[in-house]
Amino acid sequence: MIRTQIAIVGAGPGGYVAALRASQLGAEVVCIEKEDVGGVCLNWGCIPTKALLRTAEVFDLARHAGEYGVLVDEPRLDWQAAQKRKDEVKARLTRGVRTLLKQAGVQVVQGQASLARTNTLRVLSSAGEETIVADDIVIATGSRHLNVPIPGLDDPGILDSTAVLQLEALPASLCVVGSGAIGVEFACLMATLGVQVTLVEMLPRIAPLMDETIGDMLARSLRRRGIAIHTGTRVTAVAKTAAGYRVSMASEKEGELQVEVERVLSAIGRAPNVEGLGLELAGIQPTRRGIPVDDRMRTAAPHIYAVGDCAAEGPMLAHMASHQGIVAVEDAMGLPAHVDYSAVPSCIFTLPEAASVGLTEAQAREQGYAVQTGMFSLAANGKALAYGESEGFVKIVSESENDAILGVHILGPHASDLILEGTLLRQFEVTLDEVEQVIHPHPTLGEAVAEAVLAVRDRALHAAPKRRR
Repeated sequence: MIRTQIAIVGAGPGGYVAALRASQLGAEVVCIEKEDVGGVCLNWGCIPTKALLRTAEVFDLARHAGEYGVLVDEPRLDWQAAQKRKDEVKARLTRGVRTLLKQAGVQVVQGQASLARTNTLRVLSSAGEETIVADDIVIATGSRHLNVPIPGLDDPGILDSTAVLQLEALPASLCVVGSGAIGVEFACLMATLGVQVTLVEMLPRIAPLMDETIGDMLARSLRRRGIAIHTGTRVTAVAKTAAGYRVSMASEKEGELQVEVERVLSAIGRAPNVEGLGLELAGIQPTRRGIPVDDRMRTAAPHIYAVGDCAAEGPMLAHMASHQGIVAVEDAMGLPAHVDYSAVPSCIFTLPEAASVGLTEAQAREQGYAVQTGMFSLAANGKALAYGESEGFVKIVSESENDAILGVHILGPHASDLILEGTLLRQFEVTLDEVEQVIHPHPTLGEAVAEAVLAVRDRALHAAPKRRR
């Protein structure tokens, strides 16, 4: 039997960060993981996909090297080498997390954990059974691929976001079902590497959780890469053929459609991992969205917390899981911590990237704000032009009464880095006037944020005014 102050089930971005923070606060911590530390994000999600997207980015740049005065032979892709690099990046980070946990004095137990009592975990592994008694328990079991009842989509050869990363060779053609972050990232990756891609989305536009302007502009960008996009289209069946798969679809605009492809990727969404945890023993009733929690990540059972993708609150994002994990252990240690969901950045790592924080224009209007917006095109940004990456924009959503910034939306190179400024603007309720006092360095992509703020009042300095004065 192991006795500890805090036991954490799962060592993904929510669990291992929670363990490190708890250790900083002086707690004895045990972290239970059934697979590899780092969770889906590090091993089968965020990091591996970004490593391969970097390969695609370099490959694309090499094809256009002549535009920069650099003469090279036509580039060729070595997929096996790209996979090896991806695995090396993943392995290095996994070793790093293990080292951090060891240095922090966190005991890592390998196995499958479930509640035996409200303060007791039973851990099963190939070595046998272990019992862990804890003052507080944090559940951070993450999520998995969402299965949907579409005929044929459960065929063993259908790819999910994990299987597609393990492909030994690229297919000639691919149908991606779902255009959230996972779907559009893989669509962009494969198309850039020469795969013929069809992207299918049931809703009226791709990237449906982001601002409408991003969805529209990203669709144009992906189409220029040769991706066939069908929005307002529902996949009705997937049938195995001699050459691959036949995907049948029903479109609001195009009627009945079919596409023949070598492989199919299901990227419809993710489901929280809440089964087999013994939650009922603690009186916890998970919903379809996950385990209900309050703003301190406390469940209905005293001293039991849930964070990350398995929690019902907050978007399924790695950085959200980490923040929730910190809040959970700080609350367990008696600190006044809580989660504020008003400024959670979201990123899509396509080429170019998309990023958003705060309210979209539509959400702001639905909530009753008198909305004013400003946009600045990266085609007028010196750094973007110099680097040959001028596709995209920065959009500011603000309210007109106090000029407070409600949302920031970016499409363009390094949008995932630029959105940090937007997150700070939203988190601290910064106004347009206050941003105008901030000196943005030149030449940088960040200048586009300042210009977009000015554009709200039609005062962008490097764009023609829309209204006559």
